[in-house]
Amino acid sequence: MMQGLLLVGAGGLAREVLAAGITGVVGILDDDVELHETEIAGIEVVGSVVDAVKRSESILVCVAPSQDRRNVVRRFRKFGLAENRYATYVARSARIGKTSDIAPGSILLDNVVVTADASIGRHVVVMPNCTITHDDVLEDFVTLAAGVAVGAGVNIREAAYIGMNASVRQGLVVGTEAMIGMGSVVLSDVPHEQTWAGVPARRLGAHS
Repeated sequence: MMQGLLLVGAGGLAREVLAAGITGVVGILDDDVELHETEIAGIEVVGSVVDAVKRSESILVCVAPSQDRRNVVRRFRKFGLAENRYATYVARSARIGKTSDIAPGSILLDNVVVTADASIGRHVVVMPNCTITHDDVLEDFVTLAAGVAVGAGVNIREAAYIGMNASVRQGLVVGTEAMIGMGSVVLSDVPHEQTWAGVPARRLGAHS
């Protein structure tokens, strides 16, 4: 069994995870050399991201943007980091239904509610006070900002981002790498790589 946990990324998400009460963290890795040997919430930045490969601890990727988080995991895969190195963090105040699944690498913060038969993929980040209801599917690298509410049977595809306090009606599909603006009310499917916002949400334009 691996001893200790390394957080990858010294930004706001790492501080959120630490504030939520995660235990066993022995260091943080970040490519900003100016942060090395400094501390984030009392935890030392002990090296660069690639240093995870030569260490033995479990890894939790705390990089907030979906596509950046995916890029970090792809780097690790290229350098041969084993999949069983990835930890999962669910805050103590989160409520997870017994029939729902959470894949390795994901982070669910305070007061998240996941009800029945939901599937949460790898390296998903769910910020505080989100609600994920029955039969939802969140694919790998999805990010839900604080306060998002997802109706039943929604499929949020890889690396999509749902902004703070947005709502998604039941039965919809939010496409790969799509972005939903904060406070939006999504009433129809969102195609991949599009940005939508508003009440009801409408397309703002494609993004790179």
